[in-house]
Amino acid sequence: MAEGQSVASTAPAHEAELRPMQIEMNGINVISDSERKGHPRDLFWPWFAANVSVLGLSYGAFVLGFGISFWQAVVVSIVGIIVSFLLCGFIAVAGKRGSAPTMVLGRAAFGVNGNKLPSAISWLLTVGWETILVILATLATATVFERLGWGGGNVVKVIALIVVVALTIFGGVMGFDLIMRMQSVITIVTAVLTVGFMILVADHIHWSVVSAVPSGDAQAVIGALVFMMTGFGLGWVNAAADYSRYLPRRSSGRGVIGWTTFGSSLAPIFLVIFGLLLAGSSKSLSTAIGNDPIGALAVLLPTWYLVPFIIVAVLGLVGGSVLDIYSSGLSLLTLGVRVPRFVAALIDGTIMTLGAIYVVFIAKNFFGQFEGFLITLGVPIAAWCGIMLADILLRHRDYAERDLFTPSGRYGDIRWFPVGVIVVSTFIGWGLVTNAFASWLTWQGYLLGPFGLGGKTGAWAFANLGVLVALALGFVATLAFGRATVRAQEAVPVEPAPANA
Repeated sequence: MAEGQSVASTAPAHEAELRPMQIEMNGINVISDSERKGHPRDLFWPWFAANVSVLGLSYGAFVLGFGISFWQAVVVSIVGIIVSFLLCGFIAVAGKRGSAPTMVLGRAAFGVNGNKLPSAISWLLTVGWETILVILATLATATVFERLGWGGGNVVKVIALIVVVALTIFGGVMGFDLIMRMQSVITIVTAVLTVGFMILVADHIHWSVVSAVPSGDAQAVIGALVFMMTGFGLGWVNAAADYSRYLPRRSSGRGVIGWTTFGSSLAPIFLVIFGLLLAGSSKSLSTAIGNDPIGALAVLLPTWYLVPFIIVAVLGLVGGSVLDIYSSGLSLLTLGVRVPRFVAALIDGTIMTLGAIYVVFIAKNFFGQFEGFLITLGVPIAAWCGIMLADILLRHRDYAERDLFTPSGRYGDIRWFPVGVIVVSTFIGWGLVTNAFASWLTWQGYLLGPFGLGGKTGAWAFANLGVLVALALGFVATLAFGRATVRAQEAVPVEPAPANA
């Protein structure tokens, strides 16, 4: 479907039904009234399933690795998770108002072609994270099979990779309706099996050891907070409106915010706190999690529960990778690639598969380098998020749907001010972060010395202030200087859509 055919009908219609076994033909077009369906509460399922992964347990070890106490870690985890997913909730409202994918709605802020910069960043980020999740699922399966005595060599890895890739690509190709159905099943299965995991390993928690973990300084607390925000909600903001876009326009904006935030935050809060208790009880376990985030958890389990454990581990990771591949395909289309949505998902699935094969079977030491690259992208995404949040706040009317696809329309071709803001915010942000994952990213942190923060070895080196600074700069600059532009855009009369659109 060409972009020029992307305008919705405004005729009223009854609510559409889910058709999970039909390939979704919608791409980046505005969803017509006849296809809008559901309620804000339906957003609970995809967001819960995408974030119920047992990987959340490993975040407990990651947070304590900043050198903070259990209670400090609890506070930063809860605040970081809820606040970052609340940002997703605010952006999801734009999906309900504009009925288009997240990155298409960004054209109102950046211009139709100016928006290609953040769309490219979004595409890299989503393809990267879906690849990471597939790699983790493959390696976790091999670890569990080895523990069972069934062998954890290349044959097992190949089979695991095929299964995980097949589930991910199948969901991404089929599209929205199947994803909503898959995520509801994944939610129920993983929730039940995760509770079983918690019950079985509860005796590994030793409160006397956990409570004795010493407190950290302010810099460590801020670093842990930024890490949680980046690892959770800020990793999803560029996809936040991709699922709310199917909701009827009459849907409650507060409901969209509430159910998005609640669904995505609920599981991580419980998982991370339980992970803090486990990791805080054993330094050796905490170290092992750092080397093998999911496989290390399997060591705690009795043999008979290892199969249910690998089921919950794989399904949780698939729940996240399915949402990523769906959104990465939409980002690819937003960049201007003119193929059907399901073909875009296949393209991204192919890249994901090749990347996973390379990391699992060839360059096993590449994982940390790759993860460092993805974390680096968190800075420009934070800047983009700040710009989008302010832009959404400034708008009093729904988006002019036709103009989202027309460079000569009210949103323009390239809006240089927000493009400049994301570039400047990223430059400043990268200067205020350091990255221990990848040796080729040691150039970051170049502003820590000039800003009097102790340089790359000082107390603020791992506080990762650059993420918060980029987010704040994007928001404040847009809120301060974008009001007149938004008012001018909304003053242009809306042209009615053609009857055959």
